[in-house]
Amino acid sequence: MSVVPMKDIVDRAFSERYGVPAINVFNDLTLEAVLAGAVEARSPLIVQTSVKTVRSIGSGVFASLWRSMTEGIEVPVSLHLDHCPDRAVVTECLKQGWNSVLFDASALPVEENQRQTIEVVKEARLYGAHVEGEIEAITGVEDDHGSDQESARQSLEVSLRFIEATGVDVFAPSIGNAHGTYKATPVLDFDRVTDIVERHPIPIALHGGSGLTSEQFSDLIARGCAKVNISTSLKETFMKSSLAFLTEAQKNDKWDPPSLFAHTRADIVHLVVNLAGQFGSANKAW
Repeated sequence: MSVVPMKDIVDRAFSERYGVPAINVFNDLTLEAVLAGAVEARSPLIVQTSVKTVRSIGSGVFASLWRSMTEGIEVPVSLHLDHCPDRAVVTECLKQGWNSVLFDASALPVEENQRQTIEVVKEARLYGAHVEGEIEAITGVEDDHGSDQESARQSLEVSLRFIEATGVDVFAPSIGNAHGTYKATPVLDFDRVTDIVERHPIPIALHGGSGLTSEQFSDLIARGCAKVNISTSLKETFMKSSLAFLTEAQKNDKWDPPSLFAHTRADIVHLVVNLAGQFGSANKAW
């Protein structure tokens, strides 16, 4: 299959009502491991990068890693720029081959957000790329972006006007979800997803997926959440797996970096396989 447009992945997921893992990676190990997990699960996958990751690695270096690691891959995969308020970074990533972008202008008035999103959609189309849009900031700070203050939710009519005017391919509403680690099971507005989809059928992006229950995932995916964002779970898996291995290495005074990498990789692959099974994206024939 190899690399495909993001819209191909989410449109089928939306139609068949399963969720696709959209996982934020931050180095070469996590990139390779999530791709390997998707292949093992026979699942489509959206790989995501934050602006922080793009800037720390470099768009050109990451694009080279992406091309080499996805060459001949057996499942459909796509590369997405997550939560980017910087138009220059959007342009840079589109030029380097990202398949989609989330232009995050949620801090701006809706009218200005809409005006600029229209421009980003037009630019993305020049590269055969797609756009995710949002008009309300998702609560929580992730990779130095966001706020812990919950933003006001817009009305259904405002959301629908934004979707229709901009032509975005995926929409990310705020439904009580949050980035980072939930302190308690969140109270979600499930009906808000249904209300949007019934009026304007469009794949919905579920942000803040790390920490939701299986029941919440199943309900939201059935309503149209075709793209399920996972970031915190991968970070925690990476760091806790590494810590466990290093603690044992210290106890035994045995230091072998390749074994550390293999140990952490295996735990990440396991995470991706489990997510694909949970979201219903495993073993999809393409």
